[in-house]
Amino acid sequence: MNILDTIVLKKAMELREAKQLVPENMLMKSPSYQRSCYSISHALNQPNTSGIIAEHKRKSPSKGVINDQLEVSFVVNAYQQAGASALSILTDASFFGGSNHEITSVRSQITIPILRKDFIIDEYQVHEAKSIGADFILLIAACLSPSRVRQLATLANELGMEVLLELHDEEELNHVCDEVQLVGINNRSLKTFEVNIDRSLKMAEQLPSSKIKVAESGIDQPSQIKLFRAHGYKGFLIGEYFMKQSDPGASLQHFINQLG
Repeated sequence: MNILDTIVLKKAMELREAKQLVPENMLMKSPSYQRSCYSISHALNQPNTSGIIAEHKRKSPSKGVINDQLEVSFVVNAYQQAGASALSILTDASFFGGSNHEITSVRSQITIPILRKDFIIDEYQVHEAKSIGADFILLIAACLSPSRVRQLATLANELGMEVLLELHDEEELNHVCDEVQLVGINNRSLKTFEVNIDRSLKMAEQLPSSKIKVAESGIDQPSQIKLFRAHGYKGFLIGEYFMKQSDPGASLQHFINQLG
């Protein structure tokens, strides 16, 4: 199996345990389940926004430990102050060192949209995302059928959340549906972890004009953002580049300053 298959198999095992420990009806009793979500579509459509979705990520299967020394509150508050349009917070524990607590612990401090970044394969996780305070969720085409994308996205919309659908190649374009608001192209293959920055550029023209385009992974230069913008992209998910620094927020501020 490739790493994506391994992650999804592990996620299915974790889900069985989670459903027993915290049934779905208990998730719905969370205070955050009743809150109104911040709109990522609105945030990325604002004039003069950076468009950067700044990510908090402790580690990854391909890079190992990236930065496990900084408190999530320190990182995401600095991101917000520096001018991030939104935040991405990893909640997968086994492979990325995250947890649901990473979002719940900072929710009250943050006034920009938060992406719950995880491998969502079940309706339970959508309810869970809402219960911990996420504003939008990630659905990965590589581990879902087109019909499952539509079903999970429909539920997310019903709960007031938006959806970022992640694609990796042209074969996954049939996963795009009315229920997803944003389509992201991941320059890093989840199967081989090879990064190809041209992936987003080649697929840009094939994405529906009604969808907000998001470039993901491998971005480490302001000049790349300018190139992506010229191809119609409004969102730019960046995590590893900032998290490798001792002060991710200061790194983001410098990056935005270079964008002009």
